[in-house]
Amino acid sequence: MGRFLTGALIGGTALAVRPAAAAPLPQPTEKPILTVSGKITNFNKDKTAQFDRPMLEALGTSSFETNTPWYNGPVRFEGVPMERLMQAVGATGDKVVAYALNDYSTELPRSDFAQYNVLLALKRNGEYMPVRDKGPLFIVYPYDSNPELRHQRFYSRSAWQVARLVVQ
Repeated sequence: MGRFLTGALIGGTALAVRPAAAAPLPQPTEKPILTVSGKITNFNKDKTAQFDRPMLEALGTSSFETNTPWYNGPVRFEGVPMERLMQAVGATGDKVVAYALNDYSTELPRSDFAQYNVLLALKRNGEYMPVRDKGPLFIVYPYDSNPELRHQRFYSRSAWQVARLVVQ
């Protein structure tokens, strides 16, 4: 009886700590601004996850203020935490390649997302970012939160005019 109870408790604990499945992704109702592909398990179009602005905002946003090499003075960015986006698409990879509208690409370790609260920013200083000003999406780190982040290694992981993410 003791072995059965112990086995049941261990098995029950294992079930309790399994990650919950991501909720099904709805279809975009507006023009998609982001496509996520690669090692993901939650799709809404042809093995990809497409997002319009309202879908991204529905994931929940956060913000921070930081100085960057691209703007004079501190800037407030608001957007979706990258780790939250990865959870929404059921990402299973440990790195992400971000592609901009002009096909510029940069590789980001997924471990950065939770460790540094990396944002996929939609807004700068309360305003949506147009394409001509690094929009519609900008991957940005809170550079002022940690001296380690004020380094070219992290600046080069940032990307503006982001259109696609490939989870690897």
